Amino acid sequence: MPHFTIEYSANLDRRVDVGAVVELVRKAAVETGIFPLGGIRVRAIKCEHYAIADGKHDYGFLDMVLRLGEGRDLATRKTAGEHIFKALSAHLDPVFKETKFALSFDMQINDKNTSWKRNNIHESLKVETING
Repeated sequence: MPHFTIEYSANLDRRVDVGAVVELVRKAAVETGIFPLGGIRVRAIKCEHYAIADGKHDYGFLDMVLRLGEGRDLATRKTAGEHIFKALSAHLDPVFKETKFALSFDMQINDKNTSWKRNNIHESLKVETING
């Protein structure tokens, strides 16, 4: 259940194709090989109201949180996180060059005892794979 939630400052819309960012994160997650394809979710939420640093400048931010289920060791999580962050950071290099910008990524593990899910996407992907 890798769920990526991206919050970003509204001023980023004029500098970045956020849809492309969402797809980049999805692809990078797939490339790690540690997440079930049918469980990957990436969403972006534009923050219209925000305050950054001294509030005097047109600073921007993108903050991404990954919530995932238990079961992966620290080394595996770190390798995957570094891969995803590297891809995202490289994609956003132009933003760092044009303006003052903050990028962050945190990974959180959900406790299986307090996390409920229902999903029929996994089965659908299996059928597609079998039937072509």
